[in-house]
Amino acid sequence: MSELPQPPAQPALPVTFRPGHTRVILLTAGVAIFVVVAVIALLLDLGPGERLTFILTGALMAWVLARLARVKVVAEQSGVTVVNIAGSRRLAWAEIVQVNLRPGDPWVFLDLSDGTSLAALGIQPGVAKQRAIADARTLRTLVEQQAPRDPELPRA
Repeated sequence: MSELPQPPAQPALPVTFRPGHTRVILLTAGVAIFVVVAVIALLLDLGPGERLTFILTGALMAWVLARLARVKVVAEQSGVTVVNIAGSRRLAWAEIVQVNLRPGDPWVFLDLSDGTSLAALGIQPGVAKQRAIADARTLRTLVEQQAPRDPELPRA
């Protein structure tokens, strides 16, 4: 069994985590779908409204894939921004209690101080498992270094 990559001892900020391979695949597919649908719309004997509908459908599919490709986690001195498909959320370091990436998880989950959990789709082991594990460890190290903690409270 190969040894998993270790994060740097003191990761430099700012750092952005995003699924690189998945992003390239989604953006390439979005452009390809739009081009193919637009070409089909232009080649078929359609009226202007039908052509426009075809092209708008291709654009909608490309937009959806672009939204899927935008996911990321940005760690900065002031905190962490999690950008997911539908929106983003800014977190102070102290709000993050734990960074989790368990076997079988589709992405990292952040346990928050309010008792909730936030999916961080920017770190996902789908295509690049070793990289996702290293990124999760790096984010965990950053949380431990950056978040002020009460020394009398045990770490989760």
